Amino acid sequence: MAGGPDYMRGLRAGEEGAVDALLRAAFPGPQEADLVRRLRAEGRMEMEIVLPWEGGVIGYLALSRLVAPEGWLALAPVAIAPDWQGRRLGARLVARTMQLVAIKLQRVVVIGKPSFYGRAGFSRGRAAGLKLPYPLEYAGYFGPGEDIPEADVIYPAAFDGV
Repeated sequence: MAGGPDYMRGLRAGEEGAVDALLRAAFPGPQEADLVRRLRAEGRMEMEIVLPWEGGVIGYLALSRLVAPEGWLALAPVAIAPDWQGRRLGARLVARTMQLVAIKLQRVVVIGKPSFYGRAGFSRGRAAGLKLPYPLEYAGYFGPGEDIPEADVIYPAAFDGV
């Protein structure tokens, strides 16, 4: 894409500070940056994806391993630098990551704006059988098949208070 990032990749060693700064700029408080720090400390990160641009990081997405069901992932947070918002970079980042997840036949839960995550394949209807510590009307489920899974979703301790 001319004038912007055209690829995503995994987080590289040494970029953690850039991601922390991005999260603090993209959100009104430190909760998301603190969440990422705690998930790393707990060893819960499955995948950290960045959108690099001119030596920096302008986009970020984290997939972390849930405590239960075993093998399931949580998508959070997703961030785009304020100067880059409104260009559908977040939507592209989520959609491309979900393509990777689909290939691996993984299951992912997200809490967020249903219209945004729905475009990337998350289903509010398929999340209806989940028991979550968050409001179900904001839950989305992404996974193989067409069933409505029934599961108690247990997030890592890093999510406490988020």
